[in-house]
Amino acid sequence: MPTVLANNAGNSGAEEKFIQLFCEVFGPEKGQYVYLQYPFVDIYGKHRTIDFAFKSNIGRVAVEIDGTTWHNPAKVSEDKYIDDLLKQNSMVHDGWKVYRWTDAQLNKTPERIKDELVTFFGTSPLLLTIDDNLPEQSGKIFSLREHQEEALANLHQMRVEGQSIALIKEATGSGKSAISIFDAKAVNKRTLFLAHTKELVLQGYDNFKRFWSEESCGRYVDEFHESDQFNVCASVQSIVRNLEDFDPYQFGYIIIDECHHAAADTYQKILAYFKPNFTLGLTATDERADGEDLLKTFQKVAHRLDIEDAVEQGILVPVRCIRIKTNIDLRDVRINGFKYNSLDLESKIVVPGRNQLIVDTYLEYVKNKSTVVFCTSVDHAQKMEAAFREKGIAARSISGSTKTSERRKILYDYENGTIKVLCACDLLNEGWDSPHTEVLFMARPTMSKTIYMQQLGRGMRTCEGKEFLMVFDFVDNANMFNCPYSLHRLFNVAQYTAGGLVLGKKHNIKWENEMFKRGEKPDALIDYPIHAIDYELIDLFNWQEQAKDMISQAELTRRVRLYFSFRTKSKLLRISQELLPL
Repeated sequence: MPTVLANNAGNSGAEEKFIQLFCEVFGPEKGQYVYLQYPFVDIYGKHRTIDFAFKSNIGRVAVEIDGTTWHNPAKVSEDKYIDDLLKQNSMVHDGWKVYRWTDAQLNKTPERIKDELVTFFGTSPLLLTIDDNLPEQSGKIFSLREHQEEALANLHQMRVEGQSIALIKEATGSGKSAISIFDAKAVNKRTLFLAHTKELVLQGYDNFKRFWSEESCGRYVDEFHESDQFNVCASVQSIVRNLEDFDPYQFGYIIIDECHHAAADTYQKILAYFKPNFTLGLTATDERADGEDLLKTFQKVAHRLDIEDAVEQGILVPVRCIRIKTNIDLRDVRINGFKYNSLDLESKIVVPGRNQLIVDTYLEYVKNKSTVVFCTSVDHAQKMEAAFREKGIAARSISGSTKTSERRKILYDYENGTIKVLCACDLLNEGWDSPHTEVLFMARPTMSKTIYMQQLGRGMRTCEGKEFLMVFDFVDNANMFNCPYSLHRLFNVAQYTAGGLVLGKKHNIKWENEMFKRGEKPDALIDYPIHAIDYELIDLFNWQEQAKDMISQAELTRRVRLYFSFRTKSKLLRISQELLPL
C-alpha cells in the first residue's frame, strides 16, 4: 500500500488520521469495505486515484483529503486548480458522491469530522464490496408474442441458459403482470413484487391472490407490514426504509413493475441488497431510444453475479492456488482498524530476501507465463522490477503515478508478450483487463477484502486456451488480529492442496479432491513442481467477519447517551406535571 496518497496532504499522516476517525465512528470491521487510492478514469481518459472509496446503500462514495497547499487556489497554479476541479466533476459525472475534508480539519476538529461522518452516512451504514471485477448478469430483452405461453417458454429457456435477469417490454394492459406471476410460480420460490405507488402495489396483490392463490401473499406498504407471507407485494419506499428487517436471501424471485425507474437511488439500494435467483423487470415505457439500452441500465443497478456463480457458469475462469510461505513476521506491524501502518509494513515487506523469493518462485513454477505481481508501494514495485530484470526476465513496474503515455506503452507490450511480468502498485483495476494473464502473485499483504477481490478480478477473464488462473499467495507470519487476506480465507475454504481448485465448477472440485486423496495430480498440474499429497488445514478465523454485526464504540456511546437523556427528560416531565396545579 503506498506510503503517499495521490492528491493528499503529501504524507501518510492525513491518511492514517482519517482511517482512525472512520474506525472510531463505524467500527474497524467496516474497514474491509473501504478502498484506499481507488483508481478511476476521468472524462478525458486520464488515470487518477480517489483517496478513499467505498460502496454503501447510498451508492459509491469518494472521500478526498486535501492538503491546504495542494488545492487552495491562492497557493497553487491555475492549471493545478482547474485540474482538481476536473477530477471532482468527473467523479460526480461518473455517479460518485464526493466528500472532502482538509488534513488540518482532521487534526484540529476530529470530533466535528466524526459528527459529519454520522450525518452523511448514518450511525451504522450498510457497506458493500466494490465489485467492478464481477460480470454483469447475463440477460436479454424480448417482446411478448401473441400467446403468453411463448413468453413463459422464453423465460424458462433463459434460465436453462444460465441467465438471471430479464426485461419484458410491452404496452399497458398486455398481461405483463400475469406473465411475471406465472413465471414466479413456475420457479416456486418466495417472491417480492415491487412497485413505486400504493395503487400498483395493491393491484399486484390482487393479481397474486388471483393467479397464485395456493400460496399466501402479504402487503408491505403504508399501514400494511405483512412480510412473513410466501409472496410480498411492496412499495419501493417502504422496503428501502426497512431494508435491515429483511434477509438478503429471503426472496428467490424479484419482480420490478415500471422498472424504467430502476436507475433511482431507492431502487439501487434495494437491488444491491437482495440476492435473488432471478430478477424480472416490467415496463411499457422506452425512456431510451431502444430496449437494449434500457436493459443495460436495468442490469447495471441490479445485483451482480456472485463470483462463484460466474465461475460455475463459465463466465470467469476457475482459480487454483499455491501458497508460498515466507519468513517475514508481521505480528508486530501496527494496524489502524483495517490498514497496516505504512512505515511498519514497508520495513518488513520491502526486503531483498522476500523480493528474491518472489523472483525464484516465478522461475521455478511459471517461467514465461504472463504474470502480474501486486506490490505494496511504488518503491516496492520498482525494486521488484529490478530483481526480475536482474535474472533476465522482461518485467516493468507500473502504478498510478506512471505517465499516461508510458503506461499505455507498458500495457501494450504486456498484452503482446514483449513484457512477461507487471509489477503493479495502486492496482490495475479500472479501465484495464487482461484476459491472457495466467498468473497473479499476491505479494501485497492486505486486510481489505475489497482490495484482494479487485486484485483477483484482474486475472479471471476468459481467454482462448486459458483453462484457469493460478494465484500465488505469499504467506507471511501474522497474528489472528492482523492476518492478511488470502484466497482460502476470502472464500472460506479450509482445505488446502497445492495447486488445487479454490474456485471452479462443483463437479470438477469434487473430482479433483478424489484424485488428491489417491495421491494423484490432475493433468493441469503435471508441469508444476508440487506434490499431490501436500495438504494443509487453513485457519479461517476472521475477526472482521465475527464483528460485522456488532456496533462501534461510538455508536454504543451515542445510544447510552440517548437512553439516559430520554430518562432524564421523562423524569423532569413527571416532576413538572406533579408541580402543576390541577
